[in-house]
Amino acid sequence: MKHVTARNVTFGNDLPLCLIAGPCQLETRDHAFMIADVLAKACEKSGTGFIFKASYDKANRTSLSGRRGVGIDEGLAILEAVRNEFGCPVLTDVHDIPQARAAGEVVDVLQIPAFLSRQTDLLLAAGETGAVVNVKKASSSRLGTCPMSPTRLPRPAMIKSF
Repeated sequence: MKHVTARNVTFGNDLPLCLIAGPCQLETRDHAFMIADVLAKACEKSGTGFIFKASYDKANRTSLSGRRGVGIDEGLAILEAVRNEFGCPVLTDVHDIPQARAAGEVVDVLQIPAFLSRQTDLLLAAGETGAVVNVKKASSSRLGTCPMSPTRLPRPAMIKSF
């Protein structure tokens, strides 16, 4: 059975459920802290592993006028503060190679959105950071069938492909 560890949380099919949760997009540090506090306490009480997930840039909006988030600099600072304050791993999505490299220096888990799950250069850049990589699977593909599927990353470290 394969296990993947992000800081103090270990995932595996034979292990207890772990929760990846948080706001869809980061709004403010206070908002992130309020959500992280509630989730961390609930997970601690139930003995559930917890990874805080939030996006600094929601690049996949259906409307050009939709809010996208606080941006990479402020977003990574907030995620780092959440990790330091609550002791939980943090996860964010990345959309291009420079984002993967910058976020990989701060977060514990890089998530590749489904619509980018076949972008070879992005997958390679994410894998090279040393962070755990969570590849969300495009609905039209099966795990292991893409040339650069998570099982074929140079340093395979993924939680699960959804």
